[in-house]
Amino acid sequence: MSEPTEILGRLGVDIDTETLRHALTHRSYSYEHGGIPTNERLEFLGDAVLGVVVTVALYTDNPDLPEGQLAKRRSAVVNTRALAQVGRRLGLGDFIMLGKGEERSGGRDKDSILADTVEALIGATQVGAGMDAAWALVHRLIDPLLADAATLGAGMDWKTSLQEASSAAGLGTPSYEVTGTGPDHARRFTADARLGSTTWGTGDGSSKKDAEAAAAEAAYRAVTAEHPGAVAG
Repeated sequence: MSEPTEILGRLGVDIDTETLRHALTHRSYSYEHGGIPTNERLEFLGDAVLGVVVTVALYTDNPDLPEGQLAKRRSAVVNTRALAQVGRRLGLGDFIMLGKGEERSGGRDKDSILADTVEALIGATQVGAGMDAAWALVHRLIDPLLADAATLGAGMDWKTSLQEASSAAGLGTPSYEVTGTGPDHARRFTADARLGSTTWGTGDGSSKKDAEAAAAEAAYRAVTAEHPGAVAG
């Protein structure tokens, strides 16, 4: 496990060490260390801050978008898989304090643990550095996802968007080929997104679903780059 304070530079925030460690403490670690406070209360707070910031941003930046579409875009960003991607981008798994059981079962790369810890760090920033710092952090972490959400189709996910784009480009229906490697407790999957006999995108993840979604994203970007008129919307 890396030194917890190293994550502060990646986040671009300055909070005290105690609050930071609190945010990184998973309940499995707490259970094995005498019931010290977990990050669950900070996660609760961070979830609320995240929801407000994303909602305000969507409302402000999309004055003509109806409520239903705003809600879909928010759900495309405020969800476990999207937040886990944020956590992986930060290398957050190296900093989480886990119990031995979670450590053995690949907890450092579990979507739920990564997503919860991202929210806890947002909550910790709210507590330790104030609202302005917390809102700025959410924007740094989430704005790229909001930009992606604006490109997605009606289904607000990469697989649906790829299906829409490939149909519009006359490339047919996507199919996926998935392979797995590693032991059962730390399985990794790689998926190829194919249109006909051609692989348009490849992705990996800790589940088949995540690997397919990552492959669909890569394929969607490739298809729409080659066929700009197929951009979903």
